[in-house]
Amino acid sequence: MAKTSPKRRKTDKPKASMATRAIHAGEDRRKFADSLTTPIIQTSTFTFKNSKEIEDYTRSGKGHYEYGRYGNPTATIAEQRLADLEGAEDCVVFSSGMSAITTTILSLVQSGDHIVITDDSYKKTLEFCRSYLKQFSIACTIVGFGDYDALEKAIRPNTRFIFSESPTNPYLNIFDLFKISKIAERHGVLTLIDSTFATPYNQRPLEFGMDLVLQSCTKYLAGHNDILAGAVLGRFDLVDKIRNLHKSMGGTIDPHCCYLLLRGLKTFAIRVAQQNETALAVARHLEGHPKIKQVYYPFLESHPHYKVATEQMAGGGGVVTFTTKGTLTGAKRFLDALKLCYIGPSLGGVETLITHPALVSYYNYSRKERYDLGITDTLFRLAVGLEDVEDIIADLERGLKQL
Repeated sequence: MAKTSPKRRKTDKPKASMATRAIHAGEDRRKFADSLTTPIIQTSTFTFKNSKEIEDYTRSGKGHYEYGRYGNPTATIAEQRLADLEGAEDCVVFSSGMSAITTTILSLVQSGDHIVITDDSYKKTLEFCRSYLKQFSIACTIVGFGDYDALEKAIRPNTRFIFSESPTNPYLNIFDLFKISKIAERHGVLTLIDSTFATPYNQRPLEFGMDLVLQSCTKYLAGHNDILAGAVLGRFDLVDKIRNLHKSMGGTIDPHCCYLLLRGLKTFAIRVAQQNETALAVARHLEGHPKIKQVYYPFLESHPHYKVATEQMAGGGGVVTFTTKGTLTGAKRFLDALKLCYIGPSLGGVETLITHPALVSYYNYSRKERYDLGITDTLFRLAVGLEDVEDIIADLERGLKQL
């Protein structure tokens, strides 16, 4: 008996700024026991007062929770807040970003369908679409990012959706969301955008005609490098299909993670605004450095997608990708000399992280395979945190002296 969770509550508050909504959206002002913060409802099972309450619930599927995999009050508040920030009708939260992606894809396709995905989508997303979907007789065409003619030609009568990311990892390419929405509209297909690197502070793809937005809440939304979480957001009808499969797939986020997500969201707007500012300053500094070969940041005029980025984004985000001059040996010396920046593969938290994709994410690829994907020996991805920008730059300079 997998009924829906209680109806999403609509507040009667006027539309406030994103900073204010990130603190208050989606919750009642008066909470259990008059607590200020949203309580953690740490239970797997919900009970009924009597048989009439059971019958009312089973008849309508509303007004009550039943089992933790089907919904939880703390999760509901998180979903409502995320939907408000993204400008979506509905939202489902998951135990990870990849759980959100795989469940969403499987809910929208059936045997014999076809999907189109761009080639610099996240490695595990591509792996799932390219390999695992074959087991269900679902075809996948991978097209070069930014080649809109090839993307449109790849659409078939049985194509169900177009999937991409914007910005992408690691080169921070920017998808022209308006252009892709027009292509999808002409062919009657859905559009799915992973907007994790942008966040709803910098970009809201639904406003450009996208059908579904996916977020790894692990990153900027939670913002403290302490939970795994994912979300899919969009129209009621599409999200309802995803929610129903989610109940069977079981990628359920626990209530304490939802509480931490809500806690992180309270500082979301000020964190991302600061990370935008810091990342742009770092990118500009690196671009003028004699030991840097190239810098990739959407709000640098040198970035190939600078124009579309500044048209559809409020900020360039907190990630700066760059290549150093020299060799792999020099790249290792650069990493080993850093004292402030942590070496790690994620992004979006308050601590600055730097990763070397060739060593961390593509260690099992041959050098030729890596280079074919643009993963060179001297490529780095820096995810700025909330440290002072001068301290971050000083640490990078410490490393660059070793090249």
